Amino acid sequence: MAAQPPSSGAPAAAGNTKRTPKRKPKTKPAAPSALNPNWAQLQSKLPASTFLGKRKRPAPSPPPAPSPNPDAAELSFKLEPTSDDTSLTKALALDCEMVGVGAGGSKSALARATLVNSFGNVVYDEYVRPMERIVDYRTHISGIRPKHMNKAKDFSIVQKDIAELITGRVLVGHALHHDLKVLLLGHPKKDIRDTSEYEVFRREGKRRSLKDLAAQELCVKIQQQEHCPCRDNKLCQVELE
Repeated sequence: MAAQPPSSGAPAAAGNTKRTPKRKPKTKPAAPSALNPNWAQLQSKLPASTFLGKRKRPAPSPPPAPSPNPDAAELSFKLEPTSDDTSLTKALALDCEMVGVGAGGSKSALARATLVNSFGNVVYDEYVRPMERIVDYRTHISGIRPKHMNKAKDFSIVQKDIAELITGRVLVGHALHHDLKVLLLGHPKKDIRDTSEYEVFRREGKRRSLKDLAAQELCVKIQQQEHCPCRDNKLCQVELE
């Protein structure tokens, strides 16, 4: 008996069957994790308006106010006389302003001499015509200008006047040896009160400028620009009181 050929139906049926892809299960959103107990406790203590996040940069601070002009402080200061008395008191303060003469103006010559009494009043103030030609007016310090020489007195006249006025009196000033040198005058040491030589005013045994002393002892700024002999004399009188 002949063998029957294999049936082709089964393979055909198998070839017609389609595999359906498996669907991935949908992932459920994770439940929010519980806050750390310490963090939750901290949040409960903070005010409602507090925002916990990135720190904000602080707003830039406004620029500092400009410092006052030192010249304005000087101009606002004025020493007033304690009396209207313009007499020659027992003590007189002397200050001189110099100009430059000689080669390159390196030599100092008298150009103004001022005396102030104990009450702060000017008793003598004259411009002086040097015996030599002026090379450097030193205006930025002395305040002397060519126009001042138009009404200046001869050196010999001013020298004689000063010598007569200070004789027998106490002479007050700062670094008086410079003033007496340009006047070609001397004065008894016992009658000199020099603020540059006063031990109390010295710093580590060294002399100090009148500008420095006025700033420390009187809280006053002076000599920011041109010097004024009348004011400098008053300061010396005040410092020694």
